[in-house]
Amino acid sequence: MSALNQSGWKPEMGPSGDAKPATFTGNRALMLEEALIFEIGTTDTTGVDLPEVGNVTSRLGGLERNRTIGMPGLSEPETVRHYTRLSRQNYAIDLGFFPLGSCTMKHNPRLNEKVARMAGFADVHPLQPVETVQGALAVINELAVWLIELTGMHGVAMTPKAGAHGELCGILAIKAALEARGDPRSVILVPESAHGTNPATAAFAGFSVENIPATSEGRVDLDALKARLGPDVAGVMITNPNTCGLFERDMKAISDAVHAAGGYVYCDGANFNAIVGRVRPGDLGIDAMHINLHKTFSTPHGGGGPGSGPVVMSKALSPYGPLPFTERHADGRYSLVEEETVGERHPHSFGRMTAFHGQMGMFTRALSYIMSHGADGLRQVAEDAVLNANYILRSLEGTMDAPFAHSGPCMHEALFSDSGLAEGFTTLDIAKGLIDEGYHPMTVYFPLVVHGAMLIEPTETESKATLDQFIGAMRSVVQRAKAGDPSLKSAPHHAPRRRLDETLAARKPMLVWHEPEEAVAAE
Repeated sequence: MSALNQSGWKPEMGPSGDAKPATFTGNRALMLEEALIFEIGTTDTTGVDLPEVGNVTSRLGGLERNRTIGMPGLSEPETVRHYTRLSRQNYAIDLGFFPLGSCTMKHNPRLNEKVARMAGFADVHPLQPVETVQGALAVINELAVWLIELTGMHGVAMTPKAGAHGELCGILAIKAALEARGDPRSVILVPESAHGTNPATAAFAGFSVENIPATSEGRVDLDALKARLGPDVAGVMITNPNTCGLFERDMKAISDAVHAAGGYVYCDGANFNAIVGRVRPGDLGIDAMHINLHKTFSTPHGGGGPGSGPVVMSKALSPYGPLPFTERHADGRYSLVEEETVGERHPHSFGRMTAFHGQMGMFTRALSYIMSHGADGLRQVAEDAVLNANYILRSLEGTMDAPFAHSGPCMHEALFSDSGLAEGFTTLDIAKGLIDEGYHPMTVYFPLVVHGAMLIEPTETESKATLDQFIGAMRSVVQRAKAGDPSLKSAPHHAPRRRLDETLAARKPMLVWHEPEEAVAAE
């Protein structure tokens, strides 16, 4: 018996309940089983011969290691094979369609990656003298100009590192603006259809958060919002397009009402991909909005690459934004404005968001994406993203419940519920069944306004053939759930691992490997 069989590996069960024949290794043809690195390596060996340490005087001041490090030693081929085998068990945008709603997991143009890896950008250091990084500052400045132009705003803070970081930047700017005028407003209104990080950000910044309900169409209830506005309301955080995949048609009316009441409007720009080149948020009365460069401009977040969340601001709010920012001089030279100077430049800034100047790798990727597409190409990005999402919505609404299909066309993502499934079957079963079909599941149970939500975002980079295959897979899995197919309750059957208890794994993660008790007892 192999070590894998000894540790409890069992034959897989096929969809009909029949046992697949076991293999000695645990491998299934080219799907290679792989144990933990601690199980294949030993702590008393290493793949490299190191000379004995001579007599030296320690300079660690009593902080020397007093026990073995406990890391397994592997040879070079063992190491390469281990991590290569693990990588084959990952799903990736380069392997197939990634339908995660709200995440905009689109193709990564290789041109962007090549530019980001150019030595002058990849090797730049934030502590270099400004004179030696003029090209990098020019990139930051040009990207800033593009973002201001695309959004119709007055200024932009480039340093926030991702979406929630950008939210905090905008809310802190609002807080600074209120403090500057001596206004003690303390409440932020957040609609039901906003991103989940919005209320957390407002609370983190010291505001009280109150909910604004949605209409039956899945949009902000304008009358309820107006009724709540008052002298204690600092502003509203609104996601547009919202997490139901819908454009807030009353956005200008919302902004006008909030401004008339003395507040500010923050827009979560995570879904800017759906309107880039088509709508300028500044024209809708928005005071601050973060832009997820890694979503709208091509580097899928999560395992795909670093985040970046510049915040564009209105004329009323930009004086309170963070430092640093780039400045272009008449002679073409660039500099960084890094300090407040009372009475001269940016004296009302709330300070810094980060130690340095932002995500240089994402700046180069985003600018490459923007310049390669051009203004007309960016407009097509939004049009194709919306077209693909509506194709999925209308193709599946006869099979799945689409609670807001009556609200008109969706934007970049299509939202479905678990209504109509057989008793005992849930959204989780649909997601696990999709894994057997070769897909990473869509976003599930979000947004919370829909029971058993399934949020699908195809992005603009997927072909009709790809979408047709996915639609066929969704129909098949949903029909099995409606028919009460018992094998779906134990899916996935073909994945490297079977159905896991994600809740237990999240709440009680096992972060340290311990040698199995039976092995210790045998010694």
